[in-house]
Amino acid sequence: MNTLHWIAKSAVAVVASSLLSTTSFAASETKELIDPRNQGYEQQHPDQYHSWQATSESEHIEDALAEDPNMVIMWAGYGFAKDYNKARGHFFALNDVRQTLRTGAPQDENSGPMPMACWSCKSPDVGRVIEERGEDGYFQGKWARLGNQIANPIGCADCHDTRSEGFKNGEPALALTKPYVERAFQAIDKPFEKQSRLDKQASVCGQCHVEYYFTGPNKSVKFPWDMGTTVNDMEAYYDALGFKDWTHKVSKAPMLKAQHPGYETWRDGIHGKNKVSCVDCHMPKVAKEDGTVYTDHKVGNPFDRFEDTCANCHTQSKDQLRDIVSTRKAQVLNMKLTAEKQIVAAHFEAGAAWDAGATEQEMKDILQDIRHAQWRWDYAIASHGVHMHAPEVALEVLGTAVDRAADARTKIVRLLAKKGITEPIEIPDISTKAAAQKALGMDMDKMNADKAQFLKTVVPKWEKEAQKRESTY
Repeated sequence: MNTLHWIAKSAVAVVASSLLSTTSFAASETKELIDPRNQGYEQQHPDQYHSWQATSESEHIEDALAEDPNMVIMWAGYGFAKDYNKARGHFFALNDVRQTLRTGAPQDENSGPMPMACWSCKSPDVGRVIEERGEDGYFQGKWARLGNQIANPIGCADCHDTRSEGFKNGEPALALTKPYVERAFQAIDKPFEKQSRLDKQASVCGQCHVEYYFTGPNKSVKFPWDMGTTVNDMEAYYDALGFKDWTHKVSKAPMLKAQHPGYETWRDGIHGKNKVSCVDCHMPKVAKEDGTVYTDHKVGNPFDRFEDTCANCHTQSKDQLRDIVSTRKAQVLNMKLTAEKQIVAAHFEAGAAWDAGATEQEMKDILQDIRHAQWRWDYAIASHGVHMHAPEVALEVLGTAVDRAADARTKIVRLLAKKGITEPIEIPDISTKAAAQKALGMDMDKMNADKAQFLKTVVPKWEKEAQKRESTY
């Protein structure tokens, strides 16, 4: 079957499904709505609540761009070149998306660079709003439009059917809380209601730790799984659609930004293939002094609770296993930096080719190679913890990123020679985050000042309006 024809038919099906889903969610006016307030479940599930609350202990912010300024250049022209901090605990999800420079400093509901979809993995209020207004009623417009509605960080109602009798009686009923996630699992023939409990445990994490993109007039969230969940499958899907997240500021390549495909890389890795799910390592069962057992919701590093996590399967000691993981992490990091060196050079060399008078036809294949190289690099490194989940997948994908970047650079050298340029292309000082941002002409002082004003004036209004609304619950 012709790929484009197949995707077009799939797109029609998705639109139809979306319309039906929007109607059904909007029509459920008499249904008990989601209560997004995490503290509301403390009395029913105190151990789970208090362990979730402990994710507030991971308050340290790690600046990934300061650690690796190459990434500023790789995301030139895109929001991640402004600001990219490593993920903190679930407790901070809402604060982090408000504070990042990527969401800008909107002063009203119609300003700012990002769409409403940027809230989608940050709060159980998203599921509530979709139920109240339908998917179109949630997704349409800018990120600031419903800032006063999204008030609670990732928590209970993101992963559980908190309205079920089972949940209220102490049984944690797992649930997908956004219809676009349900459609994604149907696309890979894994409808949630037919999954085993082990699969469901991974799938609720896969609502957010996953690759996605924004599509349609409302910039709605969609998972690119129509052709499969591997890096090759999703690349082919995006290429067939002609989709791009942005045009690179230096090379003018039509770029893809991988989000955080943890579910996809886990699925292809040794843990996923052996049915070791996310909760086995990150949310283990904990026995209390009275003999009762509960699931620890302080999602974090498995080594912090080694006897309850890794030791359930592995015979090595904690130190032995930590050494193995450290070695794999170093191997992935080395390949990451190797790929970055090639891709950064390719961007600047492509920019030089444009300056030398290259035509779009001459640049077409080169830009496609750059697109594919960086997509593969990003797919590997954006998957949090990939060195533990699936190091073999990361190394293989990063190897193909190096290959495609090398292909691009070989073609650029030939094109530059054709234009009379035989000297190496000079790369500006990008040794620090500030230097790299300066090389791109980014006004960071203004961005930071605007963000500070937004946090001082707009966010308090949102919080006050949310408190007033929630006082009526």
